[in-house]
Formats: sequence, structure tokens, C-alpha cells
Amino acid sequence: MSNQSWQSFREERNRTLPSPHGWLSLSSLQWLPEASGPLELVPGYWSADDGGAQLSAGPQDGLELVHGGQAVNGTINAELEENESLNWVRYGSILIELAKRGGRYAIRTRDSQAPRLTGFSAVPTFDYDPSFAVVGTFKPYPAPQTREISTANPRVPGHTDIVGEISFQLGGQGHTLLAERSGGGLLLNFYDSSNGQETAGWRFLSVAAPAENSSAEKGSVQLDFNYALNWPSGFSAYGTCPQPVPENRLDVPVKAGEKTL
Repeated sequence: MSNQSWQSFREERNRTLPSPHGWLSLSSLQWLPEASGPLELVPGYWSADDGGAQLSAGPQDGLELVHGGQAVNGTINAELEENESLNWVRYGSILIELAKRGGRYAIRTRDSQAPRLTGFSAVPTFDYDPSFAVVGTFKPYPAPQTREISTANPRVPGHTDIVGEISFQLGGQGHTLLAERSGGGLLLNFYDSSNGQETAGWRFLSVAAPAENSSAEKGSVQLDFNYALNWPSGFSAYGTCPQPVPENRLDVPVKAGEKTL
């Protein structure tokens, strides 16, 4: 891809990222207690058990259901499957998301007046560098391999399905990263030696699947690390994003794509 295409991509990224209750609006992640009790930033009394999450509040608390807009008056309940989320209630500028992670219920507050959101102009990036656009070879596995992984939150376990590996040259060295399926393409979740300094703890790169009918070499894929993106956890301490598998660690600094915000 060209520098011009990358510039257009960056403009669209910076336009869509600061949505009113998107990832830049996260202001807390709070686990629901077993015994009904108050939480920070929002009114009402909250709890969770095997039957789901419960919220008790009156009209004076100012909580409204996201769907329908009715004021919460009494006790309401919601039950989720593992890894599901629900935009449940609103409180002023705050959208309260209910989530189930690691068998436990939590709320995540999304505030359209959060300083990180209201002060956002653009995600800092490295300048486009064509040396980080390389050709790789994808070798699919006979069947996906499910792997247990860590996430950005130590209390939330995760897993991923590895569908193959991509080999390529970068910085004068050969590398291989394990790939996940993502929509109709592939996803590389990776660490590199710039992490924690100029870049977030890890990033990801979306890769188009190799074309079945193409003049290119079989399994050939285009890797352009200028398009490497931060996970939501790269912008907020309240994300529960998947960490890469241990093998996906590049021992070169990938000074391309998004930096820390």
C-alpha cells in the first residue's frame, strides 16, 4: 500500500476512534459484589450471583435503561453468557456496560465527558516507512489449535484459535508469527522490542488472506506493519484485550504503526 493510502487510513481511524461511548470513554471497570452494595461513579446498589447481575435503584437515582429509556425503579436483572457484554443503563453522560468475564460479572463505565476522549485529537504514529511493508508466506494448519492466553486484566482468562503461521523477513532477520482468523482474513497479535517505551504493551496487525487464484506465490500475504494498531487496552487500563501467544515476540523494534497515546 502507498503512503497516500496509509494517510487515508489514519484519517479514518482518528475520525472513528473518539465515538461518544467508545474505547476512549472508559472510566472504570468494577466487579460486582455478591452482597448488594454501592459502586464508584454510579448510583444504585449492585450485585451478582449464579442467576445474573442485579441493580436496585429508584427514580431519584437518575438511572435509565439504554433500551427504552425508562427510569430504573426497583430491582432489575440481566444474565449473560461468558464474554458477552450488554449496554445496560445510562447515568447522565455515562453509559454503563454489563460484562461477564472469567465467570464473573462486572460493569464498565463509558463516559462521553472522559478527559481522554474530550482531549483526543489523533493517535500518535511513526512516519510511514516502506521498509516495514514486507511479503510473508502463510502456512495453514490442518485444524485450528486452541490456546489459553492471558489478557490485559489478570482476573480475566482468555483463549485464541491459531489457524497457521506466517514467515517473513524483517530487519534482516527471519521471523514467524502465529496467526488467528479474523473475519475473512488473518490477525497477528504480537510483541516487539519497542513495547513499553514508544509503543503499547503489544499491538495487532490485520492481514488479508492469501488469494486462492492469484499470480502471486501460493500462500503469499502482504504484511505492512505501518498499519499496526493498539488494542483498546493500549488506550485504557479498563480493557480486557487478549495478549499474544508467547511465540509471537519479535526481537526487533517495530517502529511503525501506532505509538502509545
